[in-house]
This record gives sequence, structure tokens and C-alpha cells, in this order.
Amino acid sequence: MSEFERELNLLIKARYPLIYLQTAEETRAEEILRHIAQQRHKRVYVWTYTRGYEPPIPAPTETASTRPLAPELEAITHLLRLQDEALVILKDFHPFLGDQRVIRLLRDLYPRLHRSWRTVVFLSPVLKLPPELEKQITVLEMPLPTREEIAQKIHEILLVLKASHPEVRTDLSPAELDELVSAAQGLTMDEIENVCARSVVEHKALVVDAILSEKKQIVRKSGVLEYYDASETMDDVGGLDLLKEWLRKRRAAFTQEARAFGLPAPKGVLLLGVQGTGKSLSAKAIANLWGLPMLRLDVGRVFGSLVGASEANMRTAIRVAEAIAPCILWIDELEKGFAGVQSSAMSDSGTTARVFATFLTWMQEKRAPVFVVATANDVSQLPPELLRKGRFDEIFFLDLPTLAEREQIFAIHLRKRGRDPQQYDLKRLARATEGFSGAEIEQVVVAGLFTAFDAKRELTTEDMLEEIRHTVPLSVMMREEIEALRQWAQMRARPASSAALARAKRTK
Repeated sequence: MSEFERELNLLIKARYPLIYLQTAEETRAEEILRHIAQQRHKRVYVWTYTRGYEPPIPAPTETASTRPLAPELEAITHLLRLQDEALVILKDFHPFLGDQRVIRLLRDLYPRLHRSWRTVVFLSPVLKLPPELEKQITVLEMPLPTREEIAQKIHEILLVLKASHPEVRTDLSPAELDELVSAAQGLTMDEIENVCARSVVEHKALVVDAILSEKKQIVRKSGVLEYYDASETMDDVGGLDLLKEWLRKRRAAFTQEARAFGLPAPKGVLLLGVQGTGKSLSAKAIANLWGLPMLRLDVGRVFGSLVGASEANMRTAIRVAEAIAPCILWIDELEKGFAGVQSSAMSDSGTTARVFATFLTWMQEKRAPVFVVATANDVSQLPPELLRKGRFDEIFFLDLPTLAEREQIFAIHLRKRGRDPQQYDLKRLARATEGFSGAEIEQVVVAGLFTAFDAKRELTTEDMLEEIRHTVPLSVMMREEIEALRQWAQMRARPASSAALARAKRTK
């Protein structure tokens, strides 16, 4: 029995009269309630707006009023005459809880139920509770299936497939089964059954990609998060060897083997640095390196025009991310999303501050395996609370690439565009781009290609050198800001590159 089932059983045993069970898994919730009722020797009555009570509640012996009642009012009045020990399930009753007549009937019903062995459970996917009933109704949110429940469900599906569909591959290794279970976390039992059926039809096997496609649907429905199909790999990132090594060591951190070893799930990483040094590219590459789905949180989408909408949107984003977990939550240019936290009380009645507080609390307390990758350019705009230990596992500083790293970056971008890097003088190009960022080097290659295409010939080293001569890098335009950022990072952040670390030591 799960922790949720134990708590629900305890409430029913303690004769809590009114319980509000919030869940989208109606069938699973009803199965759990029927199991508890069987243990407690209670009869189960289920009400729906379309079918009434099943089985019907016995009619009263006295003559009933000839005046017809609305179905929702009739549902409550029937409970007033119920005598036997029972568990009553009212499905999708939330639209009627705003009706003053329903509220009054429930308040009349409450003391009678309190003295009896009858419990009423409101079963609904959304929580709508009138203030008048807040003290009478106990609210529970049914969690999604646990790893153990998912593993059991997949095992049952495999047994059925083995017996009825011999052409389907069912001999999964423990590692493959563990990967499927991890991928299915965050889905309901119905969704798991559906996606397994789709995978069998499409692939003649249970594959992770089919399950991840179902998770994309969940993200799209949220309206706050975006599902990012990461195509970038760590091979697309030049330099940053210390960051890559740190990430490589945590590659298997979300597996059950890591939990058994005593390792906690990593919380996240903050990538600070000069614009164009590969922060966003590195964030995207982590998803491929770890083989996890990536969600992008656009903080601008969180803020709504209606009162309370922004806080609700942030909670929705967190809930969806935890449902998809294990996953990576990418927040680009974090300082822009939460700019104005300090003056929020005056500028937006504290909305930004409340949304930020919700995010910070979740970062500190989260238990779901959601790895947060945040990037920022201007550290001066970051609230100090965000940089406190415990929010992120590590803060990395991405400096401008060194000579050797610039060679790597030129080679990467030439290779991406179908050119052999060995046909170009990479050392000369690297020396000419002192102070250039990775993004600026990419634009040098792209601009050189435009020049060569216009001249109807192949790209040359001279084409790129000519573009370099006409480019003023950001390190020149924003020299003071970059130096201030470097000074701050020397004491407060970890260098992402050993070459940049060595350069910093030489300049001390």
C-alpha cells in the first residue's frame, strides 16, 4: 500500500465526512476507493450527472415531494436518507459547489455524516472549493504512479504481449526496463497503456522514444513550457573542458543505481558569462549527453494579466516539470526574467517577487529529479538569494575562448557546414580573433561563406580573415563590463575551462 493509500484509508477509518480527491485518473482512484471500502466492509455508491447513483440509493418509505429537483441537489438529498455504512463517490461535482443550495445541503449533511460510518468523496481533476466548505472538506491530491507501480504495469503489459503477440520483443534487460520506467514517470496509467500500445504497433517493441512523444503532449497542453528537441551535442561545444567533465560525472546521476549508492539527484547548474560564449549551447547539449527530455521555461509566459495568474502559471510549470521528471528545465537569460524583484512591491504589486519566491522555494526543496540549467549574462541583475548555496549545485563562469579553444570553435563550425577544417589555417584564424566569443567566430565563418558564395568559389582562409578585420568584438565594446564580470567570477564562480583558468592565474 502506497503512502497516499495509507493516508486515504486513515481518513476514512477516522470517519472524515467529506473528502475532496483531486486527480485526472478517475478509474485508478475509484479502484483504490473500492479496495479500501472492501477492507472496511463498506458499500460503494457512485454518482455521475448523467447516470445518477449506481447502485440506486433506496427510496424513502415516506411520500416524496412531487417537486422535481436538479440532479446535483437530488444527489445530496439522497445522502440525507442513506442509512448503511457506505463510501459515496461523487464524480465531477465541482461545478455545483458554487451553488448556495448545494453548499447549504452539504453543511446540513456534515454533522449527520460525522456521527455515522458514511464518507462522501468528491472525485475531480480540478480543485474548486467554496470558502463556506473549506473547514468541512479535507483535500487530497492523488499522486501519479510511483516507479514501483509503473514497473508492475510494464511487467504486466510485457506478460500479455508475450502470450498474445509473439512477434513483439519482450525480453528486455534490467537496464532497458529501468530506462522505460524512468521515461514513463509522470504519465498516468491510462497514458502508459496507450503509449505502450502505440509503441507496439509502431516499433514491435516498447521503446523510450514513443513514451517521450507522449510527454511532449503534456508539455504542449501546459501553455507555459516548451518541449525542446535537443539536437546539439557536446561535440558542438568548443573548449569548456571543466564544465564537460563535471557534467560527464553526473551523467548517470538519475538512475536507480545512483540512488542505491547514496547519491542525491543533482539540482542544477547556473552558467554565467560573457554573451556568445556557449551558455545556451551547453544547456542544450546536456539533454543529449544525459539522454533526458528538455523543457524550456520562458519566464515571460509566466506573467499573466489576471490577478493571481502569474503565481498559478509558475505552479503549473513546476507541476508539469515534475510530472515529466527526470528531465532538464532550461531557463535562458534568467536575470531578464526576474528583473525588478527588489522593486516589485512598487512596480507590480509584488507579483514578480511572489513568483520568484515560489521558484526559489521549489529550487531549495524539490524532490523530483528535475535538473535546472539557468544561464545569465549580467550577474549584477541577479537577486543575491538565487546565488546562495543550495539553489544550484555549481555556478560556472564561461569566459571568452582561449587560443586553443578558438581553433576548436573554428573547426566545429567549418565541419558543421561541410568543410574540412584541415584545409584552412586554423592557427592564423585563432590568433586573429583574440577577444572574440564563440558566437562571433561562428558569424565570421558564416559571413565568409556568403562572400565565397557571391564570388561563386570555395571558402578560403582569406575570406574569414577579411571578415575578422571588419568585426568589432563585444570584448572591445564592453571592455569594462567584461572585466568587472571576470573580477566577480574569480571569487564566486567555478571556471568552465582549464585554459581560461590558467589565463586568469597568469593575469593576476
